[in-house]
Amino acid sequence: MPQDMPPTEGYEPVQYRRNLPIRGFRPAYYLVAVGAIMTYGFWKVGKGIREQNELAREKMWSRIHLIPLLQAEADRDLVRRHLADKAREKELLGAETKVYHSDRYARQLLRLHKPSAS
Repeated sequence: MPQDMPPTEGYEPVQYRRNLPIRGFRPAYYLVAVGAIMTYGFWKVGKGIREQNELAREKMWSRIHLIPLLQAEADRDLVRRHLADKAREKELLGAETKVYHSDRYARQLLRLHKPSAS
């Protein structure tokens, strides 16, 4: 029995590739597009950070410029309280008594809580 041999002109080439159309752009185009989008995003973030720093600096300087006004308001309140204490003392004792050895004004420390009655 004769053995089967390949044809003398050879077999047809075997199609092992899929003949599909290419979908989308080349990968390099996608990389360029993603890089451009990321560059724009980082640029916007940098602008936002600079804006936040500028706003924080402006806020700090506005507070610095308000300190004398707030200090003057606190001083006026302390003077009002001091004069009210003096008037109440004169009303209760009938005369102004000297508690300290000096007439020099000493700023009172504000109490954060009421003293306990024990």
